[in-house]
Order: sequence, then structure tokens, then C-alpha cells
Amino acid sequence: MVTAVTIDKAGRIVLPKLVRDELQLSPGDSLEVDSSEERVILCPVRGNARIYKKQGGWVMHGGTRLSEDVVEKTIQQIRREREQGFLGKQK
Repeated sequence: MVTAVTIDKAGRIVLPKLVRDELQLSPGDSLEVDSSEERVILCPVRGNARIYKKQGGWVMHGGTRLSEDVVEKTIQQIRREREQGFLGKQK
């Protein structure tokens, strides 16, 4: 998408909503600024993992896939913790 934006007196620009949505940018997100020749390039600063909402659920994209074993152990641990919490509330 190519569009023109205007710099205000404080040096700020507003990224169009379509751009923010496409790049999944939210208030408080950081952008890296790269300038060379006659260009300014803005890139989202992201850690190794990013979390975003997809089809009503939260998704974490960390770059590398977890093994089935790690996922299964995590699920079992969460279930044990929930069960302990539930049983503790019934007393």
C-alpha cells in the first residue's frame, strides 16, 4: 500500500488504519526508523515472540515450533493446576 501522510508541527505522522491493521500495530508499539538516500523505512520492533488475536483466540508466534512432548506436558501441568484450584475451592 502506498499512501501520503503529513508530518505535524511536532514531527509526528499518523499511520493509516489499514497499515496498522495489516502490520498488527497497537498503541505503544515501537517502530525502527531507517533512513537512506530519499527514503524513510519504518519497521515494527518485535521480540522473538509476538502475540496477536486470530479468529477470536490469542496466538503466539515465536518463530520456532514446540515439540509435541512439550505441548502435552504443558497441557497436563495446566490441567493439574486447575484441578488443584477447583478442589481447593470446594472445601
